[in-house]
Amino acid sequence: MSASGKIVIALDGMGGDRAPDMVVRGADIARQRYPDATFLLFGDKARLEPMVAKTRWLKTACEIIAAADVVTNDDKPTAALRKRRSSSMGMAIDAVAEGKADCVVSAGNTGALLATATVGLRMLPGVRRPALCSFLPTMRGETAMLDLGANLQCDANNLIEFAVMGSVFAKSVLGIDAPTVGLLNVGAEEGKGNETLRDAAAMLRVEDSPVVFHGFVEGDDIGAGTVDVVVTDGFTGNVALKTIEGTAKLYAGFVRQTFKTSTLAKLSYVLSSSAWKKFGQRVDPRRYNGGVFLGLNGVCVKSHGGTDELGFAYALGVAVDLAKYHFSDKVVEELSLFRRALGEVPAAAAGGVVGAA
Repeated sequence: MSASGKIVIALDGMGGDRAPDMVVRGADIARQRYPDATFLLFGDKARLEPMVAKTRWLKTACEIIAAADVVTNDDKPTAALRKRRSSSMGMAIDAVAEGKADCVVSAGNTGALLATATVGLRMLPGVRRPALCSFLPTMRGETAMLDLGANLQCDANNLIEFAVMGSVFAKSVLGIDAPTVGLLNVGAEEGKGNETLRDAAAMLRVEDSPVVFHGFVEGDDIGAGTVDVVVTDGFTGNVALKTIEGTAKLYAGFVRQTFKTSTLAKLSYVLSSSAWKKFGQRVDPRRYNGGVFLGLNGVCVKSHGGTDELGFAYALGVAVDLAKYHFSDKVVEELSLFRRALGEVPAAAAGGVVGAA
C-alpha cells in the first residue's frame, strides 16, 4: 500500500468469459465501494478506453496499459509462461512484482494464473507451496477453506503452512480475531486419518502456536461452521468444494420444481417471495467470489471466470482487504512465530524473515 494510503490494483483486463466488459464494470463498482483504490488495467487499449470512458467512478482512477497478448482458457500453463511478458495477465502480475501495484486480480485461466504468478512473484520466505483459498457460507457465518486444488498431494509441513496462512486469511478477510482451524479428516477422533494428518495435528498442537487449532473436522463440519478455517490437501479440497457446489445446485433445482407443481405452490412462492429473496442473497455465489493463491510474495486473487461484474467487484474487495491488512507480512510473521514454537527458528530470528526449511 502506498504512503498515501492508496491501494493500487493491477487488473487482467482480458481475463474471464465476459472480459473485458465485466472487468471494467466490476472495477467501476469496486471504485465506488473503495474510493482509496486505483487501478492499472492491462489489455487491449482500443477496446478498454471507450469502456472506461463511459464509467462513472473508474475513469478518474484508472491507467490503461497496452498488452499485446492474451492468455486464453485453452492455454496450458507452459504457454502462459511464454506469453508472460506480453500478456495482460503476465503484465498485471509483473506490476505487483515490481512494486507498482499492491495486488493483482484476474478472472482468467486458473492453471495459467497459478504458474505465471508463482514464477513472477515467487514464494514467501518459509512457504514451500502456494494454496488456493476461498470462503464459503455456513450456519455460523463464513468459513475459509484451503487448499482447493493447487496441490493434489501434501505432506504434514504443507498442511501446517496452510493452517497458518488460512488463519491469517480469516483474520484479514473475515475479520475474525482468533480464528479456529481444523484439519479435514474422516473422523474427529485423534487416531483417525493417515500419518500425514496425524503428524500435522501433532505439530499444530504445539504450545505458543499462533494458530488456534480445534483438531480434526469431518465433511459435515464445513457447512455447520464448526471451525473458521478448514485445511486439507488440494485433491480433497477440490472434490469437497465441487460436491458442495453440486449439492447446492441440486437443491435449488428441487425448490424450483416444487413451486411449479401447482397453482397453490406458485401462490405460496409469491407470498414468501421476500423470504426467498433474502435466502438467495445469503447464498449468492457472487458474494463468495475471489479465491486467493496464498503463499506467494504478493497478493494474487483469482475471480471465477464466469462471474458477472458484481461477482468481480466482490473479488476486488477481497484483494483490497488483503492489501490493507498487509497479508504477506502477517504470514511471514506468524510462520516465524510458529517455527519458533516448533523449535525450528532461534528466538532472535522470530519476528523477522522465516528461514527456508
